[in-house]
Amino acid sequence: MDDEDFILHEPKGYYDAKKDFTSLEAWSKCRDVKTFFYKKILLALPKEEKFNLDIQIRKASISITANISEGYGRYHYKEGIQFYRISRGSLYELKDHLISCYDIGFINDELKIEGEKLIELAKITLNGFINFVQSRLNR
Repeated sequence: MDDEDFILHEPKGYYDAKKDFTSLEAWSKCRDVKTFFYKKILLALPKEEKFNLDIQIRKASISITANISEGYGRYHYKEGIQFYRISRGSLYELKDHLISCYDIGFINDELKIEGEKLIELAKITLNGFINFVQSRLNR
């Protein structure tokens, strides 16, 4: 069996093997949020948060990109939109965790502001993508 046997045969002009979820601006912005939380926020948490806030942040951070990729892989627009909305919900969850980290004193103003900016940019981009996919559904 060669590589050609694994290619999904779809109508001409519909499938582009060089384009997948990683080419989406929304996925890229959510990836920035995920890496911010992993590289800056999780490292600021005390050990006693290892099985509480730490785990919640990890799950929500992974969820934002994973749900976009899963939605992108779905066959119908309506299914995809459901996953993109779950991703958006995880962005809001991360914003709440960021505020909690600030309120409790785990992070400073600078990290809070940086995180809020990244989340807001990802949210705006993801909302635009959801609206775009919704418009395709309404055709």
